[in-house]
Amino acid sequence: MKPAGLKTNENYSKDPVEALEQLMDKFGAIVMRTAYFYTGDRHLAEDMSQEVFLRAYRKWTSFRGDSSIKTWLTAITVNVCRDKMGARMFSEQPADLSRIERGRTISVEDEAIEKLEKSEVLQHLLRLPLPYQEALYLYYYLDLGTREIAEATSSPEGTVRNRLHRAREALAREMKKEERTDAGHRS
Repeated sequence: MKPAGLKTNENYSKDPVEALEQLMDKFGAIVMRTAYFYTGDRHLAEDMSQEVFLRAYRKWTSFRGDSSIKTWLTAITVNVCRDKMGARMFSEQPADLSRIERGRTISVEDEAIEKLEKSEVLQHLLRLPLPYQEALYLYYYLDLGTREIAEATSSPEGTVRNRLHRAREALAREMKKEERTDAGHRS
């Protein structure tokens, strides 16, 4: 058996317990934010993050290193979220990622202020269909390439490229529509 991470030039312990600690230190925030993106609930995201690392621990000795650790953990996170959220995922909008920060909870007052200051781009992004949001999140926020997104979402790479293209177009249309509406209100 090849040591974990061999093809990715990442050095992690072969011991699952030590590797788990290394993974949690390096990727804990990414897994948590991704789970929060899907759930919109901090407590549920924490539970899902624990499930992700439990699965990674169980599968560590069989990880071949065909993809990066980040891609592998992202795939586990996406699958855990899809399993737990089921159909509800496609009927609710993912959460505003600005509401969660590394290890700290945002107060109600801070949340209200942040909502007022929320990025226009994010507002428009959250109006897109979930597959487009997912593709844009994984591409721009986690810096995954189209091949890595395809692996993480179990989708063909062509589908990922198509979603990214359509998502960018839809986002541009949303933003132009808002500009026209704003211009009409100022006249």
